[in-house]
Amino acid sequence: MSVFAHRNFLVEIALRRDAIPDFNIYPFNIQSIYTLESLRFDKPVTFLVGENGSGKSTLIEAIAILMGFNAEGGSRNFNFATAQAHADRHRYLRPTKSARRMGDGFFLRAESYFNVASEMDRLDAEPGLGAPIRNSYGGRSLHQQSHGESFFALLLHRLRGDGLYILDEPEAALSPSRQLAMLTRMHELVADGAQFLIATHSPILMAYPNADIFLMGEGMPHIIAYEETEHYRVTRQFLTRRESMLKYLLSGGDVAP
Repeated sequence: MSVFAHRNFLVEIALRRDAIPDFNIYPFNIQSIYTLESLRFDKPVTFLVGENGSGKSTLIEAIAILMGFNAEGGSRNFNFATAQAHADRHRYLRPTKSARRMGDGFFLRAESYFNVASEMDRLDAEPGLGAPIRNSYGGRSLHQQSHGESFFALLLHRLRGDGLYILDEPEAALSPSRQLAMLTRMHELVADGAQFLIATHSPILMAYPNADIFLMGEGMPHIIAYEETEHYRVTRQFLTRRESMLKYLLSGGDVAP
């Protein structure tokens, strides 16, 4: 067992295969789902990577709900919905948790972050609820900041450590320099006992040292090295062979293997 395993709040998830009604229907027909037995989280930071449609967001959302988070995101105190688009897929997962109790936690979904910001403003407008929620996000409504500014305010001010942070494609809000800054902030939070589970396409974020990277969509989900990810290989190839790749692509070619 990893030296870090005892620190994690979520140690493992397993697919309750005997409870699946039909492996021919979505999302159970996604390759990374119907081949899934279990995923073990032995490191403070775990990434789920893969092509679009590989099941990363589907699985990470189900894990978040399983751990008590609202389907659209936010802390475990959030309880709202703007659409009935979230099924009960978490019921088909079985968690293994450590004895540690979460002191903090947050689920970020890039696609519904606007709705989370709206809910914060709604709650702050209600009388008698104590200190404004926005105080935990830098003192300003998230709607009064750009997408990237508001997400970075969340990283700096809201996430406090000693918690589980589940992030779905956080790079959608961040410039490359902000992604580098996010690595620094993640490292600070890990030192304060945080556990991260992140679905991402960012070769910058997945470079975080000593993280596990699970590849989704190519057979059973499995751990791969950073340099083996398509994200690293394609980005490196483009940056080192930009002119030849552009000439090939713009003449009607596809990404070279």
